[in-house]
Amino acid sequence: MPAIEVDGLTKDYGSVRANDGVSFTVERGEVFGYLGPNGAGKTTTIRTLMGFQSPTHGSARLLGHDVTDEAELLAAKRRVGYLPARPAFDETVTGREALDLHAAIKGDERREELLDRFTPPLDREIRAYSTGNVQKLGLVQAFMHDPDLVILDEPTSGLDPLLQRSFNDFVDAERERGLSVLLSSHVLSEVRRICDRVGILREGRLVTTERVAELLGRTGKLVRATVADDVDTGAFDLDGVHDCACHTTAGSDNRSEGEADDAPNDGAGRTDADGEAGARARTGPVTECQFTYTGDVNALVDRLDEHRLLDLDVEEAPLDEVFLRFYGSEGADDSD
Repeated sequence: MPAIEVDGLTKDYGSVRANDGVSFTVERGEVFGYLGPNGAGKTTTIRTLMGFQSPTHGSARLLGHDVTDEAELLAAKRRVGYLPARPAFDETVTGREALDLHAAIKGDERREELLDRFTPPLDREIRAYSTGNVQKLGLVQAFMHDPDLVILDEPTSGLDPLLQRSFNDFVDAERERGLSVLLSSHVLSEVRRICDRVGILREGRLVTTERVAELLGRTGKLVRATVADDVDTGAFDLDGVHDCACHTTAGSDNRSEGEADDAPNDGAGRTDADGEAGARARTGPVTECQFTYTGDVNALVDRLDEHRLLDLDVEEAPLDEVFLRFYGSEGADDSD
């Protein structure tokens, strides 16, 4: 039985359809990344899963429980941790008092362990907390009752890079223990680091659901090539090259007059000036080209071999670019 089952989930707000027939599952022990820009409908899905609103059409289940049935939802929530995009606590109480309240409702067997990792200032009133400290307190309350499933909306917002890394390591370890996670995030490097699969939401519709590795493989490699020549994008005009851009820097010649002409020839058309000393003295045009490549790697190697290659870097396409391939430039600025 999956940890989360969403089937044809639709949510209308009058003339606005925030979710439109969304269907996906999150398996037990899986970290599922839910991607999309502001306005795509991610938070609408999460709020429906948590029972804060009812779907217009479709269904959803948490740990086998129907979220539209109050008794079943209550049973599920005992085993679910939740962190909203903007955690809100009573600002007149201390962090310790806020956690005490949550502990009275759902338990806190892992509270001290989590406090050691995320370190919110417990004896300070929450009204004096920074955004990062509120987020740290929210993470503690989401995990402290040792849930089977955690739903997280932008979990590292406001955290410094060290705490972001600590959070990622923690989620990795919890997955090994069997925890299931639905994680909505704009931090694409985070999604790439800890998620097994991703769903990409566009204007309320799920565009794709794929394993991260397969998604990156299908969208190709990012290639940066520096060649000793003045070339344009046509130099890499072959199947599988996308979004090629080239920039050429003019060269210079710092050798003394007649130096190249007087240099001895090695019999192969090259002079000593073409060797190490000449390379230091003379620079010709240099072109830097960057593109995404989804074709046959052997064809790319053959094409690169036609040029004098000065530098080459090949890496997985950044998840930012992968995402843009599915969303394009039409993102909305409204809240989701």
